[in-house]
Amino acid sequence: MRRILFPFAAACALSAASIVTAQAHATLEKSASAPGAYKAVLRIPHGCDGGQATHTVRLEIPEGFIGAKPMPKAGWQLAVEKGDYAKSYKLHGEEVKSGARVVTWSGGNLPDDFYDEFVVSGTLADVPEGQMLFFKATQVCDKGEVSWNEEPAPGQNPHSLEHPAPAVTILAASDSGGHDHGGHQAAPVKAGDLEISGAWARAMLPGQPTGGAYLTIANKGKAADKLVGASSPTAQKVEIHTMTMKDNVMVMRPVEGGLEIPAGETVELKPGGFHVMFMGVKEAFKEGGAVPVTLEFEHAGKVEIQVPVKAANGGDDHSGHDHSSHEHSDH
Repeated sequence: MRRILFPFAAACALSAASIVTAQAHATLEKSASAPGAYKAVLRIPHGCDGGQATHTVRLEIPEGFIGAKPMPKAGWQLAVEKGDYAKSYKLHGEEVKSGARVVTWSGGNLPDDFYDEFVVSGTLADVPEGQMLFFKATQVCDKGEVSWNEEPAPGQNPHSLEHPAPAVTILAASDSGGHDHGGHQAAPVKAGDLEISGAWARAMLPGQPTGGAYLTIANKGKAADKLVGASSPTAQKVEIHTMTMKDNVMVMRPVEGGLEIPAGETVELKPGGFHVMFMGVKEAFKEGGAVPVTLEFEHAGKVEIQVPVKAANGGDDHSGHDHSSHEHSDH
């Protein structure tokens, strides 16, 4: 049986030049992380108004991100402004009271048609679970600048802001381990000639409106079938989505006409490729729980499955396939 992995989607998923929001906001590559080591990868998707090239990028280091060390970039000058923290922290067994507070890359040339990343490595320390840290950024061009510095009000969707500050949400410390697909695995479910296995959903943050789930569908028959729909009592709407490139921007869209499951082949819905998208989620998916989902196939009909919920930042997370941080072009 041949196995289809959709290498383009998997290879593109959240790699160095892949994901920016559909509205081209500046974002962090990894939008959620447990306390500890964290690499803040700031993604600049375009220039200033009028198609101007960016020549300077300024990043403010938030309280709680300590021991920050920026990565130099060829062709750019690097400057670090240091200052005192609001309190003292423990870092590698030593007390630290100050560090980098602003990092500036200048003298470069990032044309409006291109995308680039600016990296600062450090440690997330003494930040409570669920809190968001905002890495406010400014990109400067010859005749203007764009500041990504707006913080959402409590309960407000950051995507409703015109210039939202790039942010990382702090997860529980216990979520920092690898992606554990063992010990709580959905049993294979058969529907006609189809076998559905390996289903799992990503744990969500409180208030997060959308969620994602993944699974494998093996067609052991001699005729093709299609996954044409899905539903769940946990969400207002469920769709099958894919990731595609449009105008040099990777966006997530519904699969038009259904997802084909060729005869004798296996299709994987996985992070960075095809996935089940839950919209208007009524209650955030919690690790250790299960999500009831009804899949509808063109020929095999409807089949109900229970989808186990896994940790939000597992090993095949690809550092940011987080539906809370990506706009969908049709919503």
